[in-house]
Amino acid sequence: MILIIDDDSAIRTSLGFMLKRAGYEVQAVAGPKDAMAIVREEAPRLILMDMNFSLATSGEEGLTLLKQVKLFRPEVPVILMTAWGSINLAVEGMKAGAFDFVTKPWNNIALMQRIETALQLTESRDNGLFLEQRGQSDAQSSIANRQSSMVNGIDRSFIIGESRALNDVLKVVERIANTNASVLITGESGTGKELIAEAIHKNSQRADKPFVKVNLGGISQSLFESEMFGHKKGAFTDAVADRKGRFELADKGTIFLDEIGELDLSCQVKLLRVLQEQTFEPLGDSKPKKVDIRVVSATNANLPQMVQDKTFREDLFYRINLITIHLPALRERKEDIPLLANYFAKKQCEANGLPLVEISQEANDYLASLPFPGNIRELKNLVERTILVSANNPLLASDFQQQYQGANIPNANSDGLTLDEVEYIAIKKAFEKYHGNVSQMASALGLSRQALYRRLEKFKMV
Repeated sequence: MILIIDDDSAIRTSLGFMLKRAGYEVQAVAGPKDAMAIVREEAPRLILMDMNFSLATSGEEGLTLLKQVKLFRPEVPVILMTAWGSINLAVEGMKAGAFDFVTKPWNNIALMQRIETALQLTESRDNGLFLEQRGQSDAQSSIANRQSSMVNGIDRSFIIGESRALNDVLKVVERIANTNASVLITGESGTGKELIAEAIHKNSQRADKPFVKVNLGGISQSLFESEMFGHKKGAFTDAVADRKGRFELADKGTIFLDEIGELDLSCQVKLLRVLQEQTFEPLGDSKPKKVDIRVVSATNANLPQMVQDKTFREDLFYRINLITIHLPALRERKEDIPLLANYFAKKQCEANGLPLVEISQEANDYLASLPFPGNIRELKNLVERTILVSANNPLLASDFQQQYQGANIPNANSDGLTLDEVEYIAIKKAFEKYHGNVSQMASALGLSRQALYRRLEKFKMV
């Protein structure tokens, strides 16, 4: 049974009709007293709840009711309904344990997707998957599963590694891939966030639809609307033809918003509206367009800290991270380094028409001892450089030592250096070698330009 709580009889009727047509049993009540009478008697499968009742336009009565519901039925997912101007109230509700929120007037397709996602994830939890409730100190929602067995239920053919840390991640992917839940992938630069996003898409019900990748760190504020929403011919000086934006291209599929922590506040507001309403207006066109998309975002930034610093919107943070997946750094999955190195070696040889080059055991041991602040991307670049300049087969540890930019950097574990200190030394060496050329430094270190700029600013080198 789905319980609807709203003091507006028209809303109760329309929601009830929509849900009954979808095959759900429904009960609808006007206020907290009747709602709690039902909740005390039985556990609904899901609750749709308004935050503002006729006697309390501030939303305090709605928050009180939510807390009472979660006290009696903590396992029941609650989706809040609120006006666009009251999104801050919805965020408070998320902190109090709500599963998700929608704004009035809602998009029926988007609302049904959120209902189905909530029910699917609750069923997964009941079958052994633990879904951590929102409202924790770090304001994050995550799925945790610590089984160490191999992942057999998803296509992982394009993901290299057999470590427990990686398999824990893929277990989560397996559980949530076929839902419409928004996913936030976190982790250091170069850890493979895009591959995990692709794995989510390829193992979802949207697999045969578009997977559209957007690097938000590479889109300027002035181009954001045109790039994301498209434009009509004549919308601005250089608009010589109609152009579809990334959201329209991703319709029925998945949009991957990489480097979302790089988005400035004004663009965050525009993005939130699209994610919330699943509608947008191309530049120069007053007619809204609807889209049906699954959103996967990624960042190496500390978004909870950015929320505290007021540089990232709290409401957007809650919208994008219904599920959080954190990718381990390469130094936390060292047993995967030989597998990755040999994979990159094979690909490099095939791409350049070279005889297959093997990597000796001593070379694998040496690679596993390196800190790799640039993670998988840095390892890939190191293997490719070494194959191109070395005549040995199999490759020796000395071959990699000659090409490793940080070959003289002491091991962080054995010499007591922090990761920041290792990064600083590696970046300082690259800065000196390439005379401050950011493109060459980023390539050598296995970092994106944006990630390198952030480190240069952090170490006050610019």
